Amino acid sequence: MKYVVVSGGVISGIGKGVLASSTGLLFKTLGFRVTSIKIDPYMNIDAGTMSPLEHGECFVLNDGGEVDLDLGNYERYLNITLTRDHNITTGKIYSSVIERERNGDYLGKTVQVVPHITTAIQDWIERVSKIPVDDSGLEPEICIIELGGTVGDIESAPFVEALRQFQFKVGSDNFALIHVSLVPVIHGEQKTKPTQAAIKDLRSLGLSPDMIACRCQEKLEAATIEKIGMFCHVGPNQVIAVHDVNSTYHVPLLLKEQKMMKYLSKKLDLEDIKLSEDALIKGENLLGKWQKLTSNHDQSFETVTIALVGKYTHLKDSYLSVIKALEHSSMRCHRKLKIEWVESTDLEETTKNTALSDYHKAWHYVCQADGILVPGGFGSRGIEGMVAAAKYARENNIPYLGVCLGLQIAVIEFVRNILGHENSTSMEFDPETNEDTASVVYMPDVDQVKLGGTMRLGIHSTKFTQDSEWSTLRKLYGGADSVYERHRHRYEVNPKLINDIESKGLKFIGRDETEKRMELLELKDHKFFVGTQYHPEYLSKVLDPSRPFLGLVAASAGILDKILESEDLNYKGEF
Repeated sequence: MKYVVVSGGVISGIGKGVLASSTGLLFKTLGFRVTSIKIDPYMNIDAGTMSPLEHGECFVLNDGGEVDLDLGNYERYLNITLTRDHNITTGKIYSSVIERERNGDYLGKTVQVVPHITTAIQDWIERVSKIPVDDSGLEPEICIIELGGTVGDIESAPFVEALRQFQFKVGSDNFALIHVSLVPVIHGEQKTKPTQAAIKDLRSLGLSPDMIACRCQEKLEAATIEKIGMFCHVGPNQVIAVHDVNSTYHVPLLLKEQKMMKYLSKKLDLEDIKLSEDALIKGENLLGKWQKLTSNHDQSFETVTIALVGKYTHLKDSYLSVIKALEHSSMRCHRKLKIEWVESTDLEETTKNTALSDYHKAWHYVCQADGILVPGGFGSRGIEGMVAAAKYARENNIPYLGVCLGLQIAVIEFVRNILGHENSTSMEFDPETNEDTASVVYMPDVDQVKLGGTMRLGIHSTKFTQDSEWSTLRKLYGGADSVYERHRHRYEVNPKLINDIESKGLKFIGRDETEKRMELLELKDHKFFVGTQYHPEYLSKVLDPSRPFLGLVAASAGILDKILESEDLNYKGEF
């Protein structure tokens, strides 16, 4: 097993996740099997109870793991399926060590950060790195490890020390470190001092970078590269310039142009590994597809505009997977994507905190958009604005996609305005509401008190109903009888209202394994009006867009019929 660690310095949020994913992709283009691990030094067990405005979106895996959003990047780029154990947190490590201490596994010894915590981290990495994550069912050959946060932070110290020990445990031929640093431009001059200081801190902790990836708004000057190489004690070929490009999908090709793989292959002795002919061909095909994808992106001139009506729009990372699914679909449709961010509370005229100018501005974005998307979320804030957006889409034949909460919003709007239950809402927003006319109710099999990890989570089957042959969404799934998608919810559409709703034209075309829980809805005689109780964005891949999102973008661009006629909509419908 070869391990490549990606760490960061100066500031957080400068693109370690994209660089780690891009590096893994380049290894795959060489024919290697790749896996990824994300280390998050916070005390939380997982990301499940963290606010999207605090930490960005919570990404959900097949096994129901609620993890850091960077694992979504890994899966999208590398086309792999990770587990909850691929996200290591301080909370997980300390919990496992404390449990072992309580069980007497340490035989009475004093349990300390060194060696017990650091050893637990190393053992966790070695164990998880061997889990098969792709269709081959074989052990990966390369493991990309992203160290979250910034080197030098006190909470990262045990992980840095563990990695310092780990490099000697696995051997220098099996360990490489890429450090991502910021090169700011001040008054037109590229400043190298922050990077020099970051590398000095890293070395003082016992880790020396094999490559330095320099994030900068513009291309690095040759003099800057030479200066960083000289004062950071690396060769110029070990300094990688990662400047702003047209999209994050261009980053792997940017790294390839700078011969990143040539250096890493030599450092990790990959040139001596003989790969099968099939693996090499598969890698070449992947590279060809990626190059074509970025080329098509650069040559797309027509724009499709989607109004994203959400409640966490002040932090765009709250909807990262949604954004990526829209990007994947727009590239497939050869369109440039424009997202209009609409805070749902701004659509509510009666909200005291909404200025009149914000109200008119929000509605301008909604009315001018080619399509409307209402994503997932929790809590009552902004709900009436979402309902108003769904009503506008339904009445004006505007393409609409509701995801999780967005499906429930579409049902609430329909029950109020078509069935005539004016005060109908979700029991999430009003626990005392009339259960007979509530649009959305508690799922009887979930915990309403303990919030962490108690929702309906992970991958589940959704069966299309027998009378759904007309469904556009089913056609997008290639006419499959069932699909497997990832879930994250604790409420469902009220079973008591299903017959009344369907009698008015809003059809529930997909149900869960028991055929009692509503999973998919679609409005007949509408350009595209779809809701999914699951989160299709979690399984969207760069080269294989999510079908509901593809339908929204295609319908919004006026090319849905063309997409439906394409030959690459085959869906196996199996997990």
